[in-house]
Amino acid sequence: MLKQFTRAERGWIMYDWANSAFATIIAAIILPNFYTTLTAGIPEAGPRWGYATSIATLICALCAPFFGTLGDYKGYKKKLFSVFVLLGVAATAALAFTMDWQLMLVLYVLGSIGFNASCVFYDGFLPDVTTDARMDKVSTYGYGLGYIGGSTIPLILSMALIMLGENFGLSSAMACQLSFLLTAIWWLVFTIPMWRHVHQIHYTEQQGHVIAQSLQRIRTVGAQILKIRPVVYFLLAYFFYIDGVGTIIHMATIFGTNMGLDSNALIVILLVVQLVAFPFAILYGKFSAKYGVRNMILFGIGTYVVVCFVALGLEPLRRLGQTPLLIGFFLLAFLVGTAQGGIQALSRSFFGKLVPEESANEFFGFFDIFGKFSAVLGPFLFSLVWDRTQLVYLGIIPVLLMFVIGMLLFLKVPTTMKKISLDHSNDSQLP
Repeated sequence: MLKQFTRAERGWIMYDWANSAFATIIAAIILPNFYTTLTAGIPEAGPRWGYATSIATLICALCAPFFGTLGDYKGYKKKLFSVFVLLGVAATAALAFTMDWQLMLVLYVLGSIGFNASCVFYDGFLPDVTTDARMDKVSTYGYGLGYIGGSTIPLILSMALIMLGENFGLSSAMACQLSFLLTAIWWLVFTIPMWRHVHQIHYTEQQGHVIAQSLQRIRTVGAQILKIRPVVYFLLAYFFYIDGVGTIIHMATIFGTNMGLDSNALIVILLVVQLVAFPFAILYGKFSAKYGVRNMILFGIGTYVVVCFVALGLEPLRRLGQTPLLIGFFLLAFLVGTAQGGIQALSRSFFGKLVPEESANEFFGFFDIFGKFSAVLGPFLFSLVWDRTQLVYLGIIPVLLMFVIGMLLFLKVPTTMKKISLDHSNDSQLP
């Protein structure tokens, strides 16, 4: 499958395979489920998961432009990438050695910072490893391989540990903790191809003091982005629609548990998302070549609007019994899987084709700040509505509004856009 890619492209794709284990086991499924079980009877613990997610992403959002600017200097990108990978791996491994739910939240925050910050540099490497013509394909294959390999294989291994562990003298809690250790090892080992084969090709030479120069470049690039109206519309739309995507990923396990699913049913349903997401992420890449990236992103947003209405309809199904509820959740899982990888991958490549190669990391820093600030807002609003009403399904309402706003803003993005110029002559890019 990967023979059609260059060695650098394969190395880059493999980091999606590596870090998707964290996204699935730690951020979305096993740790949230373990945390929910551990904190049963502690009312404030549930909403605090959402707040912890918001804190982690807020820290990354505030630092993303600075990280992005530093990463564009010669020799900095891979070093900074490595620092945050190792932070995330260490925090994930440490989760295997504690049963203190508050310490777990701290380690989850640190792991999330490592994961999210490493992705700023990872995304910034995209123009280093491929061309504009191949970018959609490389990006969607990254997400696709992340789902079928990085997400699914360690998840199945973790499920086997949890479900069969008692036959080997492992308690359910110990099996979960071993899955956290497995995640850390998986993340570390499969990052090696990225370290070996991906190199910083495009860069900016350092002139003067690196901190002062970085701050000046942040101001310059920020002001330049604001002058390019289509880019502003895209980033604002991305802020809102990726808010919904991120909130659904981070809050899915907590939502399902509080809607009445048992842990085994919930894990199977979330596994369905991973299995469906693999082929659909690749299909999004193929369809984007035929129907256009813009149209496929709009299709993905529309799919998520339907997802929100299905999620709101789960409450009456819950009242009818466990079987109707399970059917509703399986439908929800299928719909999420069809859009989750594709919308993220095409958003990344859509922006990647706009940015100048030598400043890719800097621009992806701004791209990331919009994504990360949305991940602060979404889980916070979801948790706030849930906290105030004590009805978890009503937390979907602000998520639905984010998708609607995102779609309306994205409709203002033109079908074709020119690459951003660094010579301040951007008037030609205005619609």
